[in-house]
Amino acid sequence: MSSVFCTDAIGQIHPPFAKGSARIVSLVPSLTELIVDLGLADSLVGRTGFCIHPQDVVKTIPKVGGTKDVNLDKIRKLAPTHVLLNIDENEKPVADALAQFVPHVVVTHPLTLRDNLDVYRLFGQLFGVEAAAQALCDEFETVYTGFAQSGTEKQQPPLVYCIWKDPWMTISASTYIADMLRSSGRTVWHPAGEQRYPAFSWEDALQAGVGEVWLSTEPYRFQPEHVEALAAQLGIPVRLADGEMCSWYGSRAIAGMRYLMSK
Repeated sequence: MSSVFCTDAIGQIHPPFAKGSARIVSLVPSLTELIVDLGLADSLVGRTGFCIHPQDVVKTIPKVGGTKDVNLDKIRKLAPTHVLLNIDENEKPVADALAQFVPHVVVTHPLTLRDNLDVYRLFGQLFGVEAAAQALCDEFETVYTGFAQSGTEKQQPPLVYCIWKDPWMTISASTYIADMLRSSGRTVWHPAGEQRYPAFSWEDALQAGVGEVWLSTEPYRFQPEHVEALAAQLGIPVRLADGEMCSWYGSRAIAGMRYLMSK
């Protein structure tokens, strides 16, 4: 495998470790799940309170705060060799502070569905689990073939994917979620501007001709009552979307493709 896969999302080069020799703290829920699925649960020494999958494994792993409110002292005491971050989910001052005492702060930033392949290979090379990473790549490609084909068969109206209310917020075209939905054959509406997660008005969305609304179960915890109320207000179909399936990368992307094919 090429050494390019030891380069993280911001160009940092990380040397490979033998399997079982790393001490990993993950500050990203989807990456925690990926680390476990790669057979590295024994190397995971810390995680956030939002890292909840797989439940039977992570329940015994110490929490080090949230994705934003990280407890640096707890991480320091765990003496990790690696901390896993994501540009969207973790703040740069946290990354800078961690770099003062953690040998390897590994930054990820998948923006497209197929970027998952690079993340699998990066972790496979870094942590000595190349075979497990390749197995995930193979499974991804198998599911992706059917996923891409199913997308060509969809003829659905533009949808608004909502991540928050008060104010209402959606996703921009440059986000991972938008690419995931586009890859499934859906047209995603987003307001003009350069914000990655912009606020919007329903008047603008309806004037643009959207025909459907998805309310994500995360980060805002939309519930069935929100679906019912908004459908009555707008007069167009509104559905609840599993936010983990639509927005989590890593190994969850494979389940996410299957989920979107069923929608």
